[in-house]
Amino acid sequence: MPKSVIIPAGSGTPIAPFVPGTLADGVVYVSGTLPFDASNNVVHVGDAAAQTRHVLETIKKVIETAGGSMSDVTFNSIFLTDWSHYAAINQVYAEYFPGDKPARFCIQCGLVKPDALIEIASVAHIGPQEA
Repeated sequence: MPKSVIIPAGSGTPIAPFVPGTLADGVVYVSGTLPFDASNNVVHVGDAAAQTRHVLETIKKVIETAGGSMSDVTFNSIFLTDWSHYAAINQVYAEYFPGDKPARFCIQCGLVKPDALIEIASVAHIGPQEA
């Protein structure tokens, strides 16, 4: 099964050996996405809602570059640094998934940069792409 690397225009260089997304057999796998700017600096320090919005906008760009939309997302893995941010994260999250919600899990953990409050990885089923 062939795969395609998905790198939206304006993406920065990842801090580890990965790409923003991979498309294989009509499924987009979006790497864990942190609230980074193109230089890998954390944006919106201390603001979980703004970081969540930034992360979801980044994920949206990956999925749209692959030919899909946020309504194609079927699963999200959410990592947060503190449960006190859970309500703010969910409020923004609900804006991006207003209808039927994707399956997901959410765990509290440490992230690669201390100022990052959230990381999300996604799976979207966009269907077969025409050649």
